[in-house]
Amino acid sequence: MAMSELNRRRWRSFRRNRRAFWSLILFSVMFVVAACAELVANDKPILVSYRGEIHLPVYRFYPETAFGGDFQTEAIYTDPAVQCLILSGGREDCWDDPEGMIDAIRAGTSDVPKAEQGWMIWPPIPFSYRTINNVGQAPSAPDATHWLGTDNTARDVAARVIYGFRTSIMFTLIVTVIASTIGIAMGAIQGYFGGRTDIVLQRIMEIWQNTPSLYVIIILFAILGRSFWLLVFITILFGWPALVGVVRAEFLRARNFEYVRAARALGVSDRVIMFRHILPNAMVATLTMLPFIVTGTISGLAALDYLGYGLPASAPSLGELALQGKQHLRAPWLAFTAFFTFAIMLSLLVFIFEGVRDAFDPRKTFK
Repeated sequence: MAMSELNRRRWRSFRRNRRAFWSLILFSVMFVVAACAELVANDKPILVSYRGEIHLPVYRFYPETAFGGDFQTEAIYTDPAVQCLILSGGREDCWDDPEGMIDAIRAGTSDVPKAEQGWMIWPPIPFSYRTINNVGQAPSAPDATHWLGTDNTARDVAARVIYGFRTSIMFTLIVTVIASTIGIAMGAIQGYFGGRTDIVLQRIMEIWQNTPSLYVIIILFAILGRSFWLLVFITILFGWPALVGVVRAEFLRARNFEYVRAARALGVSDRVIMFRHILPNAMVATLTMLPFIVTGTISGLAALDYLGYGLPASAPSLGELALQGKQHLRAPWLAFTAFFTFAIMLSLLVFIFEGVRDAFDPRKTFK
C-alpha cells in the first residue's frame, strides 16, 4: 500500500532529523536482537544434527532418549555425556569418558565414522537468563565466558540484560498502545461533547487518579500472585488518564472551528468528525506526551521490580539487576550495566519520539 503525499512528507521530515533517524536504526537493531533472544543467549543449541536428522532444541522438547540416552526428561545439552552422544551418534562408550571422546572426535582421532558424527550450533552467549553457572564466587567479574559478569546467583548478566530488555519493551508497547487508545477516546469524548458529559467524566477521573496504585498492586499480588499479564492490566488501569487532559484540551479548542461546524451542518456523524477531522490536528500534542508515557512505563516497571512488587522473581528484570547493583557494591559491573542499559534505551526512545513529534508538526513538515 503506497503512502500518501502527507505521510511521505512526514517521513522525509523524520529522516532529516539525523539524531532521531539513527536512534531509530540503533533501537531497531537492539529490538531485533532482543526479540530473537533465544537465538542469541541460550543454554540449548540452535541446531543439532544427530544421525543425519536436524533438531531444533531452542523451540522443541527433546528427551535424552532421542540422542541415545537413558532418561525421558529433557536433554541437558551442556552435559558432556549428552554432547558426546550427539557428536558420536549415540555411542555407548560415551558414558565411560565423554570428555575424552569429544576431544578425540574434534581432533579426528576417534573411530566414529564421519557419516555417524553429529554437530551442534550454539548461540553466541551459551547461557539463558535462568542458567546458573557455578564456576566460582558469585557475583563474578566480566571475562571471556561471561561478557558482563554474573549476578549473585551465578547467572549470566548479558543474557539477563537481553531478555530483560525484551520484557521491558514488550511490556511498554502493550501498556502504551492500550492505555493511549483508552485515554485518547476518553479525552475526545470529554472535549467534543463537553457540558455534563465532561463534568461527570472529570469527576470520575479525579477520583481514579487519586487512588493509590501501589497499594492496589500489593493487594492484588498478595491475592492472585505476581504475573506479567496482571501487572500489564494494573498498569493500564491506572495509566490511561495520562493523555486525557491533552486530548480533551485540543478537542475543546477545535470543536467550534469552522470546518467542524460545516461538517455538522452537512450531517457528518460525530464519530467521523472526532476521529477523522479533529484527532489528526490533536496528534502533535498527543505525540508530545508519548515520550513521557513510554519512559515512565519503563521506569515504573523497573521501580516495581526494584521494590519487589513487579515481575515474578524468576523473570529477567532490569530493575532487579539495579537492585543487585545496590546490594553488591563490590560488584560495580552490575550497577554500571543497569545504568547504561536504562540510559541508552530511554535516550533512544526520547530521540525517536522527538523526531516523530516534529514530523507530525505542520509548521515543520511543510517547510
